[in-house]
Amino acid sequence: MKEEDLLRQYPRLWHMAEDGSWDSIRKHGLLSTTSLLDLYKYKGKARHDLESARRPESVLIAADELPHAVVRDQKPMTASALEKCLTDGTTPEQWFETLNARVFFWLSRDRLRGLLGARAYRNRPQTVLTLDTKSLVEANRDRIRLSPINSGATIYRPAPRGIDTFLSIADYPFDQWRKKRRASNAVVELTVLDGVQDITDHAIAVHSVYKGELTELWRKKGTAGDDGP
Repeated sequence: MKEEDLLRQYPRLWHMAEDGSWDSIRKHGLLSTTSLLDLYKYKGKARHDLESARRPESVLIAADELPHAVVRDQKPMTASALEKCLTDGTTPEQWFETLNARVFFWLSRDRLRGLLGARAYRNRPQTVLTLDTKSLVEANRDRIRLSPINSGATIYRPAPRGIDTFLSIADYPFDQWRKKRRASNAVVELTVLDGVQDITDHAIAVHSVYKGELTELWRKKGTAGDDGP
């Protein structure tokens, strides 16, 4: 895929975070679970349970001189379903670790809204970041990988997945997927290994979203007031 095609087709990215997390994200960056556990110095079994196994519920983590943080649940994914759809010898444990090493962005507002309306999340507020794709890609190009599926879900008929699910922009077969789907859905996830430290350089707006109602928490100066989720 050509980078200019990615930017033209998907000018905005969205990330759904835990309610109340914006101040910490703004200070420490939007971190992957692995990077967050590094920051909070989690080790041993406590770390393994969060990084290498399914999280049925969100987990509050804490450390001295750091604000509490939440490692989000993985409700839409189970180890038993992964065993059936993983390819190339990848194990469920390895898949959990693969996902936890990244932060995830939706390229479709419709997919974001679908997640916001899901039963697990619709009845509590969520923090949603809207980002400029061009800015984020230019700063994180070497660590960006694209996925054609919702890699963290195994409900219904889970798509096959494995090491080759996440590909660089240059290696991503956009034309192949565009023939099977609408162009707007040819890339499902944009991921960044480790996370995005300089998040305010790329964020356009941050909202609290609850039952369809948006409350603006932050906006970059000079951006359009209707640019968001």
